[in-house]
Amino acid sequence: MQTKERGRIRFLAVMIALAGIIFAVRLFYIQIVQGAYFAEAAEGQFNASASYVPYDRGSIYFSNKNGQPFSAASLSSGYLLALNPKLITNPQEVARLIASTTNMAEADILAKANKKDDPYEEIAHQLSSEVVDSIKTLKLPGVLLVHEQWRFYPARDLAAQVLGFVGYQGDVYNGRYGIERQYDTTLTRLPANPYSNFFGDVVVGLKEKVFDQDKARSADVVLTIEPQVQTLLESKLKELMRDWRAKSAAGVIIDPQTGEIVAMGGVPSFDPNDYGKVTDPGFYENPLVENVYELGSIMKPITIASGLDSGNLKAATTYQDRGFIELEGKKISNYDGKARGVTTMQDVLNQSLNVGAAYAESLMGKDVYRTYLQRFGFFDKTGIDLPNEATNLMDNLNSGHQVDFATAAFGQGIAVEPLSMVRALAALGNGGHIMKPHVTKSIDYTLSLTEEIKPIEQGRAISKESSDEITRMLVKVVDEHLAGGKLKMEHYSIAAKTGTAQIANPDGGGYYADRYLHSFFGYFPAYNPRFLVFLMMREPQNVDYASETLALPFRDIARFLISYYDIPPDR
Repeated sequence: MQTKERGRIRFLAVMIALAGIIFAVRLFYIQIVQGAYFAEAAEGQFNASASYVPYDRGSIYFSNKNGQPFSAASLSSGYLLALNPKLITNPQEVARLIASTTNMAEADILAKANKKDDPYEEIAHQLSSEVVDSIKTLKLPGVLLVHEQWRFYPARDLAAQVLGFVGYQGDVYNGRYGIERQYDTTLTRLPANPYSNFFGDVVVGLKEKVFDQDKARSADVVLTIEPQVQTLLESKLKELMRDWRAKSAAGVIIDPQTGEIVAMGGVPSFDPNDYGKVTDPGFYENPLVENVYELGSIMKPITIASGLDSGNLKAATTYQDRGFIELEGKKISNYDGKARGVTTMQDVLNQSLNVGAAYAESLMGKDVYRTYLQRFGFFDKTGIDLPNEATNLMDNLNSGHQVDFATAAFGQGIAVEPLSMVRALAALGNGGHIMKPHVTKSIDYTLSLTEEIKPIEQGRAISKESSDEITRMLVKVVDEHLAGGKLKMEHYSIAAKTGTAQIANPDGGGYYADRYLHSFFGYFPAYNPRFLVFLMMREPQNVDYASETLALPFRDIARFLISYYDIPPDR
């Protein structure tokens, strides 16, 4: 009998201990794991069974030159104003008092306050602290202040077209444009169910699935964008817009060795905190990724490099420049129509001669030149980690007409995504490698797992020897010709080229006589480049050539980068 009693006592003790353990674990789960949820519910006088779910989303960070994170997109918190019409006894008085406090339309508030069968109606979001204090003072039954969070961009319009924003698309609140859209699934954090059976999850092995979901969906994104460099680039773009009254301007700064983009932007732009105030949806688009342009003479170094690599020409190769040529009934002229006589390929770059570029292409032939354009990546997308990448318009080269290949040699008749051009130009200085451009440095998951984004080589355009030779030619352009030698630096070699392209008339065909797109690229130190800078500007006023508009801004950016990154001299 005593044995049975002792058995019962032991059984009861075990059950009591087990119950205590279950209670303690459940208390931990509620207070710690789901503590934030219940705190929000209590603080906001909010019934957890209502439709409101606390908003959560992973953060986005810039990276400074030392690799330290800098907040680009995070969460801000405050209160939303809601009503429980079932608890409101005097809707007219409540509507009047709230309207006087918030400056909202009294009729709109009254319409929601009169919904007697509805326990929850939202009135306003992101209330100021002054409004919150005023509403608390009123102590109105049925008036709720609910704690909420929302997307916040502390740097405001900095790199806005890279970041994008979070907003409504129909009834869905998700990432729109930029990184917010590209990594929408990764950044999205779905709230856990506070009423789920914790112990049941453990028993059936679902806890592991929760961790798997966290790894797959809950993460922060760290970008390669350097905030100081981005700030400088955008300030220069705004100066260009102001000084030349241009339609738009854009630029990118990239490491040609890795494809890592340290700055990218365009103006006009927008503030993602107030994206709804934008009158032109085109401001949301990244002009370097989502649009294509005829970029003009910055294509000439690609053409000359292709000729060098194919063995069909050298820097000293000559031709007779008469100022124009005629092909298949069409006339191709130099920018000024003037003849140069016996001219070298070096002079084609020095003086940006259309006839010389067409001659270089003719030495290769259509098939060889097309093959090199493919090797430079113009027939493929770059695959950058941003949405809505445009497709280059290379259809003219399917015609088989010699004139279309001749005009493509100096950047006319084909329209390319600027970033596609940047990727190709980077190959001129990095030994001929086509590197995938990217703006993501790493993805940091909530379980302390980090996915580093590694450089990806997508092919090879030209040999190291051809890369060195075209670089030498472009350094000579800077040292002796470009902007009257103003870009030359005593202790740093710079390879660069300008482009001035007529803008196509989509209505009447042909080109506008007075509308131009200016472009510029340069990389330095030239024979082992740390950075490539690309600038473009659409329709500047009262100026003809890109050397007059973009050369000096490039020089200022180059000097800043050399100093900021302590780049050692190479000559």
